[in-house]
Amino acid sequence: MKKMIEQREIEVNEEGYLLDFSQWDKEIGEKLAEEQNIILTDKHWEVIEYLQDKHRKEEALSIRGIKKSGVINIKEFYSLFPGGPLKKSTLIAGIPKPKSCI
Repeated sequence: MKKMIEQREIEVNEEGYLLDFSQWDKEIGEKLAEEQNIILTDKHWEVIEYLQDKHRKEEALSIRGIKKSGVINIKEFYSLFPGGPLKKSTLIAGIPKPKSCI
């Protein structure tokens, strides 16, 4: 499925996750965040960079892993990405939805 963001066509699945990570950049991330009613702060970007790094290393993502990361505590993670923090943060980061998310 194709989606237009900033006059660019990106490939997404039926849930809105990017199918090709190479199409992601900060501008795309900001637009995806806006669609989730999230305005990105420096802390959001820190989490996004952490998630993308894990993705590049092909390491599984989970709430437990985020908790142990030292990047952010769980309470703050939920407040930055309300209503499904791992699901929303990975969508904004341009990486696939973790298997641990329903």
